[in-house]
Amino acid sequence: MWIRTLSDLDCIRLLESNRLGRLACVNDGRPYVVPVFCAYGSNRLYAFSMPGKKIDWMRANPMVSVPVEQQEAGREWRSVIVDGRYEELPDCIGHKVERDHAWTLLSKHACWWEPGALKLVTPPVSDHSPHVFFCIHIEQMSGREARE
Repeated sequence: MWIRTLSDLDCIRLLESNRLGRLACVNDGRPYVVPVFCAYGSNRLYAFSMPGKKIDWMRANPMVSVPVEQQEAGREWRSVIVDGRYEELPDCIGHKVERDHAWTLLSKHACWWEPGALKLVTPPVSDHSPHVFFCIHIEQMSGREARE
């Protein structure tokens, strides 16, 4: 078994081919890690969520990490860790192009809106959904792989 560092191109390829990551954020010195479906494009990770703990925490502290892993044959694996900055993409004119881009990238996958649109609460009274599109601006990334 050997472990090697992935090139930037290998890291990007892994991000492009996987959509499940784990979003790590911190608030008041406490970490919080949650699975999130994401899509890579333009040196950003795009994602979607309903308001809740992770959105509140990222609004308070926009610095986040997102590990993305890929299990391969036997004991082989590949992983990338993205460090970056959270930015909301509100439904307004100044963010329309990037929000549409996020929608396009995310919607290439079946059920792309899960689990971000699902909550363990009573359904809302109105039909209005306060969903949040956001991106993580990648400031640095690193990757490793293990091979037999």
